[in-house]
Amino acid sequence: MDTNKVTPEDEKIVCEKIADLVSYGLKSGLVDPADTVYTVNRLLEDLELSDFTADMDSISVEKNVPKLADILNDIMDYAVKAGLFEDSIASRDLFDTKLMGALTPLPSTVRSTFAGLYEKSPKEATDYYYSFSKATNYIRTDRIAKDEKWTTDTEFGTIDITINLSKPEKDPRDIAKAGKAKASGYPKCLLCCENEGYAGHLSHPARQNHRIIPFRLAGQDYFLQYSPYVYYNEHCIIFNKLHTPMKIDKAAFEKLLDFVNLFPHYTAGSNADLPIVGGSILSHDHFQGGGYEFAMVRAPYEKEFEFNGFEDVHAGLIHWPLTTIRLQGKDKARVAELGDKILTTWRGYTDEASIIFAETDNTPHNTITPIARIRRADGTAQGAGVMAEGDLYELDLVLRNNLTTEENPLGLYHPHAQYHHIKKENIGLIEVMGLAVLPARLKKEMAALEELILADIAAGKSASEIGANIKADEVLASHADWAEEFIERRGTSSINKDNIHTIVQDEIGQVFSHVLEDAGVYKCTEEGRTAFMRFVDAVNA
Repeated sequence: MDTNKVTPEDEKIVCEKIADLVSYGLKSGLVDPADTVYTVNRLLEDLELSDFTADMDSISVEKNVPKLADILNDIMDYAVKAGLFEDSIASRDLFDTKLMGALTPLPSTVRSTFAGLYEKSPKEATDYYYSFSKATNYIRTDRIAKDEKWTTDTEFGTIDITINLSKPEKDPRDIAKAGKAKASGYPKCLLCCENEGYAGHLSHPARQNHRIIPFRLAGQDYFLQYSPYVYYNEHCIIFNKLHTPMKIDKAAFEKLLDFVNLFPHYTAGSNADLPIVGGSILSHDHFQGGGYEFAMVRAPYEKEFEFNGFEDVHAGLIHWPLTTIRLQGKDKARVAELGDKILTTWRGYTDEASIIFAETDNTPHNTITPIARIRRADGTAQGAGVMAEGDLYELDLVLRNNLTTEENPLGLYHPHAQYHHIKKENIGLIEVMGLAVLPARLKKEMAALEELILADIAAGKSASEIGANIKADEVLASHADWAEEFIERRGTSSINKDNIHTIVQDEIGQVFSHVLEDAGVYKCTEEGRTAFMRFVDAVNA
């Protein structure tokens, strides 16, 4: 500590902040009253303080305290002044997580509480665990609140759009330091169970406030955790105890169905296991789930059919931009078995007329993005409580192909170039289900675009003139053709300062709908449906 920079008044103030933080711990249930003094001393140690000048009796569950983010920021400002770390985004994240680690109960305590609540209700258990993960600041709710979210009505129903603003930008100083730091192979990745309680470093987030829940899927050890930057309600990660590559196979289907059997109020799915269509960490076997009703869930059957030998499993193609076979059955083993038959056929399936190739130059292209849930007897999905009479296991199998062509080098069934100004990244599981996760850059770009459009409309300019002005702007140029088209279609007289933001949001949503269509291996046309049925015939052959 640099004692020359801090004053006795600084130390007095930070002790009051420590009292606020421990009071927060009591109020949120993280700290047992019996552990009050112990927790204060842990925080004094972290801050290299030998004296506590605040009133210990002031620490109470009844005490009115500021927001957690404000308490932590004040303490970290002191720590920077005291020379405990250099002020940067990553360093502050490492230090505030260390502070929260002093308040976070041991893994054994968290697991015991979860297990006790699970005996009453799976939903009670996850409600506790989700609240706990937010209380520890593992889920940074103050940052997630910055995300911009809206819905858009499309041909395929109402889909969700979010511009992700919650992940902090990289600080150049942190990048430089990380580049000089000694490489570490522990934990092997961000999903490994060894992250629980890990202090982290500039290239790896701190996890002292991280706790995971163990359970078994298809005879293997898995853990449950929530995503630190939840994209939707109770966005959870279900990951293998072993650092083993992702693989879509019969066992994956069995595990997904086992999970929704354990947690009937959650959905669970997996990214595909090939590059381009995977969109996730392929090095560690994991699934994603949560308590959210995605647009895909509401998609109705467009065409229903039977698979030979599986007449007990209801099957059909749903009305969705990505080619999705929906299976429903009372016996999860039978649903998984049929899923495996469809996957095995698709892995080796080629239809040159539809530009679908199982492999080229010994590189495989076909795989599946699977999603599992419980379909209630009344037709709704998920819900609360446990499986009931009439409920069905539901497995959506989204056919994926990662073929690249000269015209589409990033992927034929990937967002096409005309939509890259909005979405260029892979279409992973979350997008497949109907929730767009768009880059943070769009927030500033759309604000600037709206301002330019309104100024040009006020100046009496036409859609083509506005498009030319946008094209001349180095930052906004990629949006020019898109903006000119929707301004021409809507008419300049219908666009004003009161509706411009809603209009731009709606147009972004329509682009995302088209992006999903690009990712569909069979298009929603008569020709596409005919080609799809050739694949169904191949499964039945």
